Amino acid sequence: MVWQDAVGMVLSALALAGGAFWAIVAFRIWKDLPYTRPVADGLAEPLQGTEPMVSVIVPAHNEQGKAAHCARSILAGDWPSIEVIFVLDRCTDGTLAELRAIDDPRLVIIENGSCPEDWAGKCNAARIGAARARGDLLLFTDADTWFDPRLVRATVALLRGRGLGLVSLLSTLTRKLPFERHVQPVAAVQLMKRYPLGRANRPVNPKPFANGQFMLFERSVYEGLGGHEAVKHALLEDLAFAWAVQRAGSRCGVFVADGMLVTSMYDTWEQFAEGWKRIYIEAYNRSVIALRRAALGVLGAGVIAPAASLASIAFGVVGGLLAWPRWGWSIGAGAGSLAIMLGTLTWIHWRMRAPRWGVLRHALSAWKVAMILRDGARDLESGRAVRWGGRQYVLESRETRKARQAALAASGEAAGPRAAGR
Repeated sequence: MVWQDAVGMVLSALALAGGAFWAIVAFRIWKDLPYTRPVADGLAEPLQGTEPMVSVIVPAHNEQGKAAHCARSILAGDWPSIEVIFVLDRCTDGTLAELRAIDDPRLVIIENGSCPEDWAGKCNAARIGAARARGDLLLFTDADTWFDPRLVRATVALLRGRGLGLVSLLSTLTRKLPFERHVQPVAAVQLMKRYPLGRANRPVNPKPFANGQFMLFERSVYEGLGGHEAVKHALLEDLAFAWAVQRAGSRCGVFVADGMLVTSMYDTWEQFAEGWKRIYIEAYNRSVIALRRAALGVLGAGVIAPAASLASIAFGVVGGLLAWPRWGWSIGAGAGSLAIMLGTLTWIHWRMRAPRWGVLRHALSAWKVAMILRDGARDLESGRAVRWGGRQYVLESRETRKARQAALAASGEAAGPRAAGR
């Protein structure tokens, strides 16, 4: 029975390692709960002084069927002093006609037909909108979002009441399409592992994070940072803003939308995979090694761990039928670890308002997210262009940059940033 003992021990050890990982994930989520608050908390915050004017700036490129829905939801809010500025960036569809059908003097439509060579389209459109804005507060959002009528009031109260320079939200994502229901929660959790909301909101040694789908600034903070001019070379301008706010001595607050801000990010799987690949490349600091490690981590926790648990259970069942020694250990290790994993994932899906039964497809979804991470590493390593904001960027990986800096330092030259846009 030597080989049976060896196989049983290996399977049990792999299953227990997976169970331990998911137990740690659950513990970290629980530990961060005091710092992971819903935006609805702002509704209980007293608003000091007068109600400031809020300028909502919405860059839009070919958002027919979404932009008007977004505009109506914002204009239907209960904030009394507001203007909504849509900057249509080289639109070629019916976005303009849909917005013009909205009869509301608070809606401003700007048509933009060009973009400077060294700007991404979205950043440039946001800059144009900010220059036109009249508000004391500037709120940047996407055209594929929907606002709860109380959302602006809640976020203004949080911004002013807690002395923040920037308030951002982790939006509630739509789940109409299959990849939205199953893969999107895994992709979002992977990003949150990299930038935990608890760390973002901690008063001591925070790890700044922001989501470009909703960023509310004090105008003085935004202009003090240099506006979008300061982040025009970043593929994720939201993360760049979050770090810039902290460096400037102000604070970011990131809250969970919990249905008060709903976002439909992508319409097709191809858009989803390309968009999340761009997000991960920047979130992992353009590091090939970090992206590959993350891909292996997703595979280990999401695919290998449950497979090991199931194999351990099956091995134990067979061992029980054949009267192998210690077969109960294999069943116990596999079943216990699988229960911890499924329990943690069910909790995560519940908090994200994702279908709880989606946890049964987690292994397949984890595989797809791992492939997105792997493709991001490959693109960096091969120099394949990444498309964002109407431009293509050939990005230099962190490892290549370090090697170039070392070579230039050895030759006595200075190394500058390299992210060529085409």
